[in-house]
Amino acid sequence: MYTHEKLEVWRESMRLVRTVYEMTKGFPKEEIYGLTQQMRRAAVSIPSNIAEGAARDGKKEYAYFISIARGSLAELNTQVKIGQMLGYTEEIPEVKKQMATVGRLLTGLYKKWNKT
Repeated sequence: MYTHEKLEVWRESMRLVRTVYEMTKGFPKEEIYGLTQQMRRAAVSIPSNIAEGAARDGKKEYAYFISIARGSLAELNTQVKIGQMLGYTEEIPEVKKQMATVGRLLTGLYKKWNKT
């Protein structure tokens, strides 16, 4: 098992990826290369950057990749709201809860590794 797979934040972000894929299945077909793809990419970016950061040497590099994951989460949050605004999806409490959990965990991990 890789080190990142032991992290709660990685496991939670993987659950978020599954939820986003399920949610975007119902989006209009004309959005397959638009909002659907952007949301999926942002979601996938989160655990991917956690894994890449964990594989790097040094605290600064790890914090850098966690920072990228945090940015992807913020991007996903905005895209979810756009999907709701356009009527492609309703507000899904589980998505909101998962994003909040991942955000909290990412912030904790970032603070841990960004110490100078």
